[in-house]
Amino acid sequence: MSTLRTGLIGIAALLLVGATTAAAVQSNAKAAPAAPVAVSGIAKLHTIVDLPPGRWTDTPLEVTLPQAGTYELDADVRGRLAGNPSLNVYMSARLWNVTAVAEVPESERLVYQIIDGNPGTAQAGGNQTAPISELIRVSGPTTIRLQAQEINAVGAATVAQVYSDGVGFTALRYDRVGP
Repeated sequence: MSTLRTGLIGIAALLLVGATTAAAVQSNAKAAPAAPVAVSGIAKLHTIVDLPPGRWTDTPLEVTLPQAGTYELDADVRGRLAGNPSLNVYMSARLWNVTAVAEVPESERLVYQIIDGNPGTAQAGGNQTAPISELIRVSGPTTIRLQAQEINAVGAATVAQVYSDGVGFTALRYDRVGP
């Protein structure tokens, strides 16, 4: 009788171990996979940003790099300037690392310039799109914003804007290219 009881206890123990292992395998099989992290993205400016002269101005255009890594940043910045001669005004743009509170190194670009020394008073102006392309390495989630400024070297601009509309949008794109 003791042998039968010992044998039944052994069988019960084996069944219990098998059921626990099966339950562990089943619970692991049902675990939801982690959500993938976006490795690229694009944002577009859907407004017009007026630039006061002589200072960097934040635009609402920004992207958030989701994790540590190396990223390519690409921006198309559409600038619009106008003024009355004599005139030398220009617009620059740069990428600003909001997280680090610093310019993305060497990202400043001349977007548009008007030089008009004519003696007449007819307004000069136009618009142009300039690219910004940079490589950046970040240690964690990082927000990048577009900034712009208008500089009056001679005369003053009557219109200075970062512009977007149906014929051309200002945009900012990122693509993770490495660890």
